[in-house]
Amino acid sequence: MSPVPARSWVVPLAWTAVLLDGFDLVVLGTVLPALLRDHVWGLTPGTASVISTFGLIGMMIGAMAIGTITDLIGRRKALIIAVTAFSACTALCAIAPSAFFFGLFRFLAGLGLGGCLPTAIALVTEYARKGKGGSATTTVMTGYHVGAVLTALLGIWLIQPLGWRAMFVAGALPALVLVPLMFKYLPESESFERARETQEKSAVEVVGGLFRGGLLRATIAFWVTSFMGLLLVYGLNTWLPEIMRQAGYPLGAALGLLLTLNLGGVAGLLVAGRVADKVGVRPSVISWFLGAAVFLALLSVKLPAIGLYVAVFLTGGFVFSAQVLVYAYIGKTYPAAMRATGIGWAAGVGRIGAICGPILGGALLTAGIAYPWGFYAFAAVGGLGAAAVTGVRAGRAQEPATPVP
Repeated sequence: MSPVPARSWVVPLAWTAVLLDGFDLVVLGTVLPALLRDHVWGLTPGTASVISTFGLIGMMIGAMAIGTITDLIGRRKALIIAVTAFSACTALCAIAPSAFFFGLFRFLAGLGLGGCLPTAIALVTEYARKGKGGSATTTVMTGYHVGAVLTALLGIWLIQPLGWRAMFVAGALPALVLVPLMFKYLPESESFERARETQEKSAVEVVGGLFRGGLLRATIAFWVTSFMGLLLVYGLNTWLPEIMRQAGYPLGAALGLLLTLNLGGVAGLLVAGRVADKVGVRPSVISWFLGAAVFLALLSVKLPAIGLYVAVFLTGGFVFSAQVLVYAYIGKTYPAAMRATGIGWAAGVGRIGAICGPILGGALLTAGIAYPWGFYAFAAVGGLGAAAVTGVRAGRAQEPATPVP
């Protein structure tokens, strides 16, 4: 039996690393009810919000820093370092002695986790078959939603019999298998190797390259679009159930709508990548943000049950895929020498949007106008995302240079 080619390991290993991002999306929300109910460390909702923000700040810094480090030391090393660091700090969360240390470990875990996404996308983009860059990126990003769903299920199975600490142990365990597999099978990007042979650059030069050579306009456009995209993702994941409850739907139905939203996200990713491969990533990004805006506005209208679930499903399909298509567009726009840096900094700026999304939803709820004005506000954000991405000049996208037989 012939050995499995090294490139065949890229997508499954990168997909598993991105799955950890999905774990982190929902793990805090999964354990917080137990922490608050049992008065662990005297935790309050306010303290919990601070801890959540610390984790997002860590991910923002990690995306920017490790994205650039990836373009200096290589995709393979950076991804292994990121997964190892995240897993170690997640394990420390399980033995945190106080709210301060719990928040600190969440911040440090965020540093490692923030680097997983730009590194994984850069590597997958550079190994994608010609004309398949969009679908390669969106396929890997399905791991994000699978991780979120699996973590929610783990919460149901583990917290009641074993306690909240078991969730963080479970989150760290995949590294015991994933990291050795990466050491053995994960190849380095051929595009990165060629770029390193022709030019050695410092971190300052790599980051500076995002603003030179005609890339300034594209960089700013990508940052604004990523901010809008992650504002939608985190804002809706945080507040959709409560907004729908205020609209008069029972809590059970509201939670069902959240699940429907994320299932739509998985389906949307699979469709969006193939559409981007056929018609181009630029028109796909614009269309997906506009689609998100339309269906978000539609949610402000009272719909019959089946119509509501269809609308929420399609909303998830457009909202979550729009942000991933941004990453695919970035991967095609920047040259290999700064590709991970471009993705990392856009993802890092996007994390500011991830912080603002829940704040926006919370403010609207506090004012008592989340329904229907919350959906109008989120629809406006989708429209702004579509407008911002038009700032990237048409024709800048190019296929990765790695030849694939």
